[in-house]
Amino acid sequence: MSQYWSPAIKALTPYVPGEQPRERVIKLNTNENPYPPAPGVGQALRDYATDHLRLYPDPTSAALRATLAKTFSIESQQVFVGNGSDEVLALAFQAFFCHGAPLDVPTITYSFYPVYANLYNVELRPHSLNASWEVDIEALGSASERSGVIFANPNAPTGHAHSLESIEKLLKRVTDRVVLVDEAYVDFGAESAIALIDRYPNLLVTGTFSKSRSLAGLRLGYAVGSAELIDGLQRVKDSFNSYPVDSLASLVGIAALNDEAHFDACRERVITTRERTRQRLEALGFEVLPSKANFVLAQHPDYAGAQLFAGLRERGILVRHFNTPELNNFLRITIGTDDEMDSLLEALQVICG
Repeated sequence: MSQYWSPAIKALTPYVPGEQPRERVIKLNTNENPYPPAPGVGQALRDYATDHLRLYPDPTSAALRATLAKTFSIESQQVFVGNGSDEVLALAFQAFFCHGAPLDVPTITYSFYPVYANLYNVELRPHSLNASWEVDIEALGSASERSGVIFANPNAPTGHAHSLESIEKLLKRVTDRVVLVDEAYVDFGAESAIALIDRYPNLLVTGTFSKSRSLAGLRLGYAVGSAELIDGLQRVKDSFNSYPVDSLASLVGIAALNDEAHFDACRERVITTRERTRQRLEALGFEVLPSKANFVLAQHPDYAGAQLFAGLRERGILVRHFNTPELNNFLRITIGTDDEMDSLLEALQVICG
């Protein structure tokens, strides 16, 4: 460690993203969409005037926020945008969870949450998943004092999603702090909590263009909530970087939002392939957790997760293996094209004898 680092930086354990290989492999480890973005995205890129690059973008991202508001049937003042939902989540930690009390979070969820908590000195109060590997909504709302509640719905990496009814029960119990629902994967079969924001001013919903909109390389995310929550995020953003979303990203994001037919067709293809993959994995003896995301979490009773991961890697197929006590035997498998999933299943059939 460097002598120039602050004590806080020395104590950090950074988030480790999925492997991004340079060689040609079947890449099923980072939950990217296997299909290209909407055709209008390419047209927006071709039409973009490079002279715009010498100018700062709109600091309010008004056009993009208006398009998101139209998409979700809400008002622009209820929308915030940033460089990927990871940045939006980081700003939310700063804006809402630094109250000197524990933040309620599931024990198994998106692994960036503990990183942000450590960075902003937020104590986490983890709650175990239930026996069905589901986020325990009742436990998250059981404490009398908290700095907030955060969970992913569908959860990562388990894939389970709660209904709007169960989320509303949590919101009726937690009224004093922000409840953040991270909906990175909601478009693959779950219900969005955006429908509840007008009734619950402490609800913040985050989302991304990376998954269902096929724009992971663009880095574009958003938050939806009451105007007072959005104003809180805006205050943090403007104290850090007043121009987070560049003008090209805004144009591309708008083009993606405007093609609902392409969006629906792509996510339906992913959902269909996911269910087909689940059935074929179960036929090979795998236990596959129910998923409403663009991935499945699976384990085999006779083969260690690390063994399966290595066997697939040798065959040019990448999946995600989490080396933690709870998940050590599982593989998280992103849903790719039908051909890619056929290759995965054929390789597993060989590995499993």
